[in-house]
Amino acid sequence: MKTKAVRLYGVNDLRLEEFDLPEINDDEILAHVVSDSICMSSYKAAIQGPNHKRVPNDVAENPVIIGHEFCGEIVKVGAKWQDQFKEGDKFSIQPAINYKGSLASPGYSYKYIGGDATYVIIPHEVMELGCLLPYKGEAFFYGSLSEPMSCIVGGYHANYHTKAGVYKHEMGIVEGGSMAVLAGAGPMGLGLIDYAIHCDRKPGVLVVTDIDSARLARAAEVLSPAEAEKNGVKLYYVNTNDHVDENDPEAVDKYLRGLSKDGTGFNDVFVYAPVKGVVEQGDRLLAKDGCLNFFAGPTNTQFSAMFNFYNVHYASTHIVGTSGGNTSDMLESIEYMQSGKINPAAMITHIGGLNAVVETTLNLPKIPGGKKLIYTNKDMPLTAIADFAEKGKDDPFYADLAEIVSRNNGLWCAEAEKYVLANAKNI
Repeated sequence: MKTKAVRLYGVNDLRLEEFDLPEINDDEILAHVVSDSICMSSYKAAIQGPNHKRVPNDVAENPVIIGHEFCGEIVKVGAKWQDQFKEGDKFSIQPAINYKGSLASPGYSYKYIGGDATYVIIPHEVMELGCLLPYKGEAFFYGSLSEPMSCIVGGYHANYHTKAGVYKHEMGIVEGGSMAVLAGAGPMGLGLIDYAIHCDRKPGVLVVTDIDSARLARAAEVLSPAEAEKNGVKLYYVNTNDHVDENDPEAVDKYLRGLSKDGTGFNDVFVYAPVKGVVEQGDRLLAKDGCLNFFAGPTNTQFSAMFNFYNVHYASTHIVGTSGGNTSDMLESIEYMQSGKINPAAMITHIGGLNAVVETTLNLPKIPGGKKLIYTNKDMPLTAIADFAEKGKDDPFYADLAEIVSRNNGLWCAEAEKYVLANAKNI
């Protein structure tokens, strides 16, 4: 079986190649990848190469397939797993497998499995750890988004609080409390907003900040304060630049605190950008027993920020950080998507084929917008959904896509995916 895949050889060295896969062993599964969404973590692996904690030191001699947010169909099942998995089954994978304490992970560490490929071999440890997840949704792209959504769900569950005099952690956000998401109008922030207003443990007030007016406007369009209100959540979108006062350095903090339920601050603050000033603002916004979740992973190993330890001692403020979600978080994400409770399609802003992966991954921080969704069996330039109509003036393929997404509030959807799979050029 031949596969086409993007492989990592070293620092900034990604290559789209075709090569042979070996015959699967009895404890392995051959799979066809259909979609993969590109994560900033893949960019970090690409720019760090073997210095990345999940990338093998011998990657130059044994390159690995990148991409870990993927969904596809099972092609062939080894004898060991034939009672659990069948040919034709759709699947998604929890890549944070943690096999025997190893950091090795699909999309970072393996020669024959990663999301940016046409065909892959799923190793035995994925099945042994219950990380090959059945997916019954209509569209493959939702299966790809289940991984980033699981990171959001995991972070949400990781927050904790205590009662005075009782040193016992109560996990989760404060239900009905005040929650803030700083730098939260990006793709992952949209996922968190969607989850927070539709899950079974909602805040009473949700404040989302950013400094990009266009991103905030788009967020308010697809996840509106009116929709949040229907679910019992008071939702505010705030461009913090609009509240800067040169004569009052605390003006922004005062305004944001004023949006919390009692004006004293937030029970839960999520920081969605690895920026020192944003982290420190999050600390200042915490209420008593407030939990700051540092969600955004920095590339700088020396990244640090000031934290008020007087409040740690006397106001019980605290901080947590998560990296990825676990299998139960991913299963919850899949269930919420399959049931229609959440629609993370708003996270997706660009569509492309496998040929676009190398350039997209290496330049990811420079490309505006949200998630870049790749159809791995297709040859398509990376194209913003917002640009479909303009490209459609000269290309009927994009004209049709523009018409489809326009009927879906400008969002990627199952109909658009089916059109791409049926009509886009094969890689």
